[in-house]
Amino acid sequence: MVTKTLYRPVGYKEYKLIAETDFQAFPPRLDWQPIFYPVLNRAYAIEIASKWNTKDTASDFVGIVTAFDVDDAYLSQFEPKTVGNGTHQELWIPAEKLATFNQKIAGAIRIVDVFYGDKYAGEKIETTA
Repeated sequence: MVTKTLYRPVGYKEYKLIAETDFQAFPPRLDWQPIFYPVLNRAYAIEIASKWNTKDTASDFVGIVTAFDVDDAYLSQFEPKTVGNGTHQELWIPAEKLATFNQKIAGAIRIVDVFYGDKYAGEKIETTA
Protein backbone atom coordinates (compact mmCIF):
# COMPACT_ATOMS: atom_id res chain seq x y z
CA MET A 1 0.00 0.00 0.00
CA VAL A 2 1.26 3.45 -0.93
CA THR A 3 0.57 6.10 1.69
CA LYS A 4 0.63 9.87 1.89
CA THR A 5 1.62 11.76 5.03
CA LEU A 6 -0.96 14.28 6.20
CA TYR A 7 -0.89 16.69 9.14
CA ARG A 8 -3.49 17.98 11.53
CA PRO A 9 -2.97 20.80 14.02
CA VAL A 10 -4.96 20.16 17.20
CA GLY A 11 -5.50 21.69 20.61
CA TYR A 12 -5.30 19.98 23.97
CA LYS A 13 -8.82 18.49 24.07
CA GLU A 14 -8.53 16.88 20.64
CA TYR A 15 -5.05 15.63 21.54
CA LYS A 16 -6.46 13.88 24.63
CA LEU A 17 -9.24 12.27 22.56
CA ILE A 18 -6.65 11.00 20.06
CA ALA A 19 -4.54 9.64 22.94
CA GLU A 20 -7.60 7.73 24.24
CA THR A 21 -7.56 5.74 20.96
CA ASP A 22 -3.86 4.85 21.42
CA PHE A 23 -3.14 7.34 18.64
CA GLN A 24 -5.09 5.28 16.10
CA ALA A 25 -8.00 7.61 15.22
CA PHE A 26 -9.35 11.13 15.24
CA PRO A 27 -12.50 11.83 17.27
CA PRO A 28 -15.89 12.30 15.60
CA ARG A 29 -16.71 15.82 14.54
CA LEU A 30 -19.04 17.89 16.70
CA ASP A 31 -22.53 18.71 15.39
CA TRP A 32 -21.42 22.12 14.15
CA GLN A 33 -18.30 20.73 12.36
CA PRO A 34 -19.34 19.40 8.93
CA ILE A 35 -15.81 18.54 7.77
CA PHE A 36 -12.54 17.11 9.05
CA TYR A 37 -9.67 18.91 7.40
CA PRO A 38 -6.18 17.42 7.48
CA VAL A 39 -3.57 19.61 5.84
CA LEU A 40 -1.15 18.56 3.11
CA ASN A 41 2.09 19.97 4.44
CA ARG A 42 3.85 20.41 7.75
CA ALA A 43 4.58 24.10 7.22
CA TYR A 44 0.87 24.93 7.06
CA ALA A 45 0.15 22.77 10.11
CA ILE A 46 2.92 24.53 12.03
CA GLU A 47 1.52 27.92 11.03
CA ILE A 48 -1.93 27.03 12.40
CA ALA A 49 -0.59 25.39 15.57
CA SER A 50 1.90 28.12 16.44
CA LYS A 51 0.00 31.24 15.39
CA TRP A 52 -3.64 30.33 16.06
CA ASN A 53 -3.93 27.46 18.53
CA THR A 54 -1.51 29.02 21.02
CA LYS A 55 -3.78 32.07 21.31
CA ASP A 56 -7.07 30.13 21.33
CA THR A 57 -9.00 29.40 24.52
CA ALA A 58 -10.71 26.39 22.86
CA SER A 59 -7.26 24.89 22.18
CA ASP A 60 -6.18 25.54 25.78
CA PHE A 61 -3.39 27.74 24.36
CA VAL A 62 -1.40 24.86 22.89
CA GLY A 63 -0.87 23.86 19.27
CA ILE A 64 0.03 20.26 18.56
CA VAL A 65 0.95 19.10 15.07
CA THR A 66 0.04 15.51 14.32
CA ALA A 67 1.35 13.56 11.34
CA PHE A 68 -0.16 10.37 10.00
CA ASP A 69 -0.03 8.21 6.91
CA VAL A 70 -3.16 7.42 4.90
CA ASP A 71 -3.80 5.06 2.00
CA ASP A 72 -3.10 7.21 -1.06
CA ALA A 73 -5.62 5.37 -3.26
CA TYR A 74 -8.37 6.17 -0.74
CA LEU A 75 -7.32 9.83 -0.58
CA SER A 76 -7.61 10.24 -4.36
CA GLN A 77 -11.38 10.75 -4.01
CA PHE A 78 -10.81 14.03 -2.13
CA GLU A 79 -9.74 17.09 -4.12
CA PRO A 80 -7.14 19.27 -2.36
CA LYS A 81 -8.47 22.72 -1.45
CA THR A 82 -6.28 25.81 -1.37
CA VAL A 83 -7.63 28.10 1.34
CA GLY A 84 -5.03 30.87 1.40
CA ASN A 85 -1.65 31.08 -0.23
CA GLY A 86 -0.21 28.16 -2.18
CA THR A 87 0.98 26.32 0.94
CA HIS A 88 -2.46 26.46 2.59
CA GLN A 89 -3.75 23.18 1.20
CA GLU A 90 -6.08 20.79 2.94
CA LEU A 91 -8.51 17.97 2.28
CA TRP A 92 -12.16 18.30 3.23
CA ILE A 93 -13.40 15.00 4.58
CA PRO A 94 -17.16 15.04 5.27
CA ALA A 95 -17.85 14.35 8.95
CA GLU A 96 -19.88 11.26 8.08
CA LYS A 97 -16.81 9.74 6.35
CA LEU A 98 -14.39 10.23 9.25
CA ALA A 99 -14.84 6.68 10.63
CA THR A 100 -13.84 5.24 7.24
CA PHE A 101 -10.99 7.76 6.97
CA ASN A 102 -9.69 6.62 10.37
CA GLN A 103 -9.66 3.01 9.12
CA LYS A 104 -7.38 4.09 6.24
CA ILE A 105 -4.69 5.47 8.60
CA ALA A 106 -1.61 3.26 8.39
CA GLY A 107 0.15 3.03 11.73
CA ALA A 108 -0.07 5.49 14.60
CA ILE A 109 -0.84 9.19 14.63
CA ARG A 110 2.42 10.89 15.59
CA ILE A 111 3.06 14.11 17.52
CA VAL A 112 5.69 16.00 15.51
CA ASP A 113 5.58 19.56 16.89
CA VAL A 114 4.22 21.24 20.01
CA PHE A 115 3.83 24.99 20.54
CA TYR A 116 2.84 26.54 23.87
CA GLY A 117 1.10 29.88 24.26
CA ASP A 118 1.81 32.23 27.15
CA LYS A 119 -1.41 31.17 28.87
CA TYR A 120 -0.87 27.40 28.61
CA ALA A 121 -0.98 25.81 32.06
CA GLY A 122 -1.11 22.10 31.21
CA GLU A 123 1.24 19.19 31.04
CA LYS A 124 4.32 19.03 28.82
CA ILE A 125 3.48 17.14 25.64
CA GLU A 126 6.23 15.03 24.13
CA THR A 127 6.78 14.55 20.42
CA THR A 128 6.68 10.96 19.22
CA ALA A 129 8.43 11.31 15.88
